[in-house]
Parts: sequence; structure tokens; C-alpha cells
Amino acid sequence: MKPKFLIVFLKELREALRDKRTLGLLALFTVMYPVMIGYLLNQSINRATKPERDGVEIAVIGASQAPTLMSQLKQRNINVKNQAPLDEEGITKLLQARTYPVVLRVSDKFTENYAAMRPARIELWFDSSDESGKRRREVEDVLEAYSANVAGARLLAHGVSPATLAPIQVQRFDTGTNASRSAGLIGSLLGILFLPVFICGMSTAVDSTAGERERRSMEVLMAQPARAWELVVGKWLTAGCLAIAGITLELALAHAILSWLPLEEIGMSWSLNWGDLALLIVATIPLCLFASGMQVALAMNAKSFKEAQSVLSFVTLVPLIPGVVVSMMELKTATWMYMVPMLSNQTLLREMTKGDVGILPFVMTFSCSALVALLAVGFASWRMKSERYVLAV
Repeated sequence: MKPKFLIVFLKELREALRDKRTLGLLALFTVMYPVMIGYLLNQSINRATKPERDGVEIAVIGASQAPTLMSQLKQRNINVKNQAPLDEEGITKLLQARTYPVVLRVSDKFTENYAAMRPARIELWFDSSDESGKRRREVEDVLEAYSANVAGARLLAHGVSPATLAPIQVQRFDTGTNASRSAGLIGSLLGILFLPVFICGMSTAVDSTAGERERRSMEVLMAQPARAWELVVGKWLTAGCLAIAGITLELALAHAILSWLPLEEIGMSWSLNWGDLALLIVATIPLCLFASGMQVALAMNAKSFKEAQSVLSFVTLVPLIPGVVVSMMELKTATWMYMVPMLSNQTLLREMTKGDVGILPFVMTFSCSALVALLAVGFASWRMKSERYVLAV
């Protein structure tokens, strides 16, 4: 004979699967976030690699005054477009049209001052509100290199070594890896992927508690030879299974998209494999059960179906607060973070993108949510025994 909680679970799951509209919305919600993250990262990759593919195109006023500089710009894949003389208003309009990221205006006296070894002025015009900082820096690098070459040649002409201008030589060594650089960004992006844990099973949790009580089917169910905890566990497992299915689909889709994207083009990487993903999903199962247990317990405490929906819609945002606070305060990973539901999963994912995290973070992440889930189910079982709950008084 089947356990009674399993009979209740199968009954609730069958009813949940009959609601095609709700399942369709949940599937859309589950797929939406990975696709959105993949699209945003793909757009970032395209913006970052476009200058390398197409080159940087700038407008130069008075290009004939500095032919050597123009040659150096072209050598760095910076296309120079000769522009007729413009005043400040005309240059501003040209930049606001987003036609060029940078406008260079060479002084009319550039050649004269250059020949006389006086500072020759070049004006660099740009719009700081435009997302073209990388292309502007490429132009600035060429201008600085050109200025240094001219200064060095002049010093040599006077018998002075150019090394005199650089008494200190700074060498920079970056020990950061693509994984460590991308862990923070990817961790913050994917942290929101755990949100469906609190959404996929919410509709079922509310309908099987507050909904059944309003329809007066709860009284019929409680008249059956089953104890309160068996009824609660069956409803709890139904909502938990939907949450597990949603998060599994979402993480698998996100993994497939991130593995396909050329993140190396923007100095990032996605180092997880399918085995790591399976471990992450296993560690997330208690979070799904915690979410469904909390929703069942809170829905039982609500006086109506509408009130239960309103309360759970607000409570769903509460588990996101620790992750947001940690991100805003830029706190380093600490052991206590693995003891906070939701935050522990976000921290675990972020650390897994950096490399091996060991077994302890998995155990702590699994245990903290599992313990709270059991407490929530225990409270819901106690609430189910109350006549005030059944009679909605």
C-alpha cells in the first residue's frame, strides 16, 4: 500500500499538471532569464569586438597639418575621415549624432609650432555620455605614443637620451584569470536565476491550501484517514517538484548558453561543466523545498486565496535581500554566507566559477535550506490540525 502522503502528492501533482496555462507561463518565465542574460552578454561581446573587426572611425579637422600622426592612426586600424572646418557647435552636433566617437581638430598653426619645437595643439573632442570609451582610449594611446616619439627624437637630436624622461620603469603583472575576473559579474547575473525557486511552485502551494479551503474541498480531504503531516507533506512535495523542475531547466539552459558564447572576447570565461552543474542542482534542491514549505505555511496562515497571493508575492523578494546587500557592500566570500538560504546558493555558484570549492560549501548550502524547510513543514503540519484554519476563522 502506498504511503498516504504519496497518494496526496500524486493527486496534487495531477491537478497541477492539468493547468496548462499556468505551466506555460512557468515555462516561459523559466526560459526568459537565461535567454535574456545570453542576449545581454552577446551584445556586450559584439560591442567589444566591433572596433577590432571594423576599426575605429574618427573625424579629423586639419588632417593635412599632421601627416605623420595620420599614418600612425591608420597603422592602429583607426580610419581617418577628413572633415571640413567646424566650430564648437558643429563639432558638438557631429558627436551627438553618434557618427564618430572622437573628433580631432588640428590647430592651424600646428606645422609652424611643430617646426619651431613649440607645443603644437591638437584638440580631442568626445561625448562622455556615449558608450565609446574603449575607442576613445585607443585614439588617446596613439596620441600619447606620437608625443613620446617626437619628444624622444628631439632629445636625441640634442644629444640627450630619451631615458632621462623615464627615471622609473613600472612593470605591471596581472595574476587574475578570466575565471576570477568574470566570477563577480557572472555570479551577480546568474544569482537572479534562483528566483524561479520561489515562483514555480507558488501557484500550486497557494491553490492547494488557501484555494482548497475557499472551495471547501479541504474539509473533504481532512475527513480522509490521513494525518495532518501526511496532507502537508504531499502538498509540499508537489510545489517542491515544480520548483526543482523549473530551476533544473533554467540552470541547464543558462549553462548551454554561457558555454556557447565566446566570453573570452571580453576577458571572461565559463568554466563549469555538466558535472558541476549537476552538483549545483543537487545543492539547490533543499532551497526548492524550503521555498515550497515556506509558501505552504504562509498560505495556510492567510484568510483568503487573494491574501495568500499578495503575501507570497512580497515574501518572494525577501530572500533576494542578502544577495543584494552583499553585492552592494562588495563583501568578500565568508563561511557565514553558506548558512543563509538563497545567498548560500548564489555564493556557491560564484565560487564554482572561480574553481574548486571543496565539499564543505556544498554541505553547508544543502543543510541550511534543508533545516529551514523542515521547520516550515513542521509549522504547516501543526497549523493543519487547527480547526480555525479549516474553518477560516
